[in-house]
Amino acid sequence: MDHILLRKFSPSAAGVPTALLALAAWAVWLGWDQRRDVHPDGSETGPYETWQVVGLALTLLLPLVRTALRGHGPAGAVGTSAGLALAAFVDWSDDGSGLYLIGTFMVGAGSLAATAAVQALVTAGSDRRGPRRRTPRHRPTT
Repeated sequence: MDHILLRKFSPSAAGVPTALLALAAWAVWLGWDQRRDVHPDGSETGPYETWQVVGLALTLLLPLVRTALRGHGPAGAVGTSAGLALAAFVDWSDDGSGLYLIGTFMVGAGSLAATAAVQALVTAGSDRRGPRRRTPRHRPTT
């Protein structure tokens, strides 16, 4: 069982490209919006809108499914989560309160839970390695 997990977890094959893709997707979807919205009652929201976060999630879904179908699901999940956590750390590190570290941890943990669930579902749904019949070996009779 352990050799199957080790074979499917190859960070160089899927983790690094998905991490780089997650960094780029964060920059495209969330990196440009740094302004908080102030409402008439004085409350603040943002800086991200719901559609931006949904767009980011949908953008990262396709590569995650692709890596899971190719047999590198755990590496894709870890790479995507690491890329998102690194992007959040870089994007939020100018916060003087230090709470960006908590937010970065939450992004990493939440994205790891979500990506692991997606890759597990995709892997389970596409696993065609059910019970196989062994073909009998030809044994010559003498």
